[in-house]
Amino acid sequence: MTRMTILTEAELRRIVPLDREAVACVENAFHALATKAVAMPPILRLDIPEHRGEVDVKTAYVPGLDSFAIKISPGFFDNPKLGLPSTNGMMVLLSSRTGLVEALLLDNGYLTDVRTAAAGAVAARHLAREDAAVAMIFGAGMQAGLQLEALTLVRPIREARLWARDKGKAEAAARALTGRLAIPVRAETDPEAAVDGADIIVTTTPSDIPVLRAEWLQPGQHVTAMGSDAEHKIELDPRAMTRALYVADSLKQTRRLGELHHAIAAGLVAPEAEFAELGQVIAGLRPGRTKADDITIADLTGTGIQDTAIATLAFARASAAGAGTTFES
Repeated sequence: MTRMTILTEAELRRIVPLDREAVACVENAFHALATKAVAMPPILRLDIPEHRGEVDVKTAYVPGLDSFAIKISPGFFDNPKLGLPSTNGMMVLLSSRTGLVEALLLDNGYLTDVRTAAAGAVAARHLAREDAAVAMIFGAGMQAGLQLEALTLVRPIREARLWARDKGKAEAAARALTGRLAIPVRAETDPEAAVDGADIIVTTTPSDIPVLRAEWLQPGQHVTAMGSDAEHKIELDPRAMTRALYVADSLKQTRRLGELHHAIAAGLVAPEAEFAELGQVIAGLRPGRTKADDITIADLTGTGIQDTAIATLAFARASAAGAGTTFES
C-alpha cells in the first residue's frame, strides 16, 4: 500500500510562511550544494514566445534527504492583462529510496515565491553589510514585496525605496508594503536617485534590458539580481560584474543564463573565469565581503536544490500539522 498527500495552495500558505525557518532551510540547501555530492541536472525550459510564456522544470537530490522534489514552474508574463497571475506551478515530492510519489504540492508557485525570497535573504545575510538599513527594490510585483520582507528578517531595514516602469504600480506597491512591513516605503521616479545611498539593491524584474547601471553603484552596496532566470533576461549592466565581488547561486547555471552570462557575451569576463558560489561562502570555503566598502553582487537564477529544500520543509510541516488530503492505493 502506498500513501500520497495532496496539499493545496491555501494549506501551504498557512503552514509555510516566509519566516526565519524558511530562510534557514534555503541557507542549508546552499551549504549542501557546496559540501555534498548533490545531483542537480540543468534546468529544462520550454519557451512559448507568442504568449510571452516559459515553463521551467527543476529538481535536485541531496544525499541524506529522504525525499526529492520535481518542480514545474510556468511563467506567462502577459497574464496580468487577463486578470491572471504571471506565475503558477506545482511540486511533486518523491521518496529518495523508492521513487514513489509522497506528496503533490499544488502551490500555484507559492513555494517558489517563498524559496526565492528566502534565497535573497540568505544572499544579504552573507554578502551585505551587517548594518545595512536602506533597501532599494527594482520592480513592483509580488516578488518585489517578498524580497523586501525577507530582507527585514536578516538585516535592520528601516526604510525602502521602490522603482518600476509603471509609476502607478510602484506607488500602489509602496503603500501596501508600508502598511504590511511597518517601515516607510516610497516609490521613486528616478532609479539612479533611488540607488543613491541604498545599502541593499534587489532587482526583481523580467527585463530584457539592464535596469541597474554600473556607474550608479557605490562602495559598500550589495546587489541581489534574481530576475534573470533565462538567457534573454538581463537586469544589470554587464560592466557591473567588473566593479564588484561576484557570487553565483550555481556557477554552471549563471554562465549559461543570468547576469554572468551577459558579461561573458559582452567580452568583459572570460568564459572560464572562476567565481565563488553562495554555498561556498556560507560554508566558509570562499570569502564573501571582506571589507565595508566592497561592492557585492549575488546572481540568483534559482536552483533545483532550493525546491527540494522548501518542498521537504512543507511536507514535514504538513505531516506535523495533519494538513492535506491523503490517498492510499
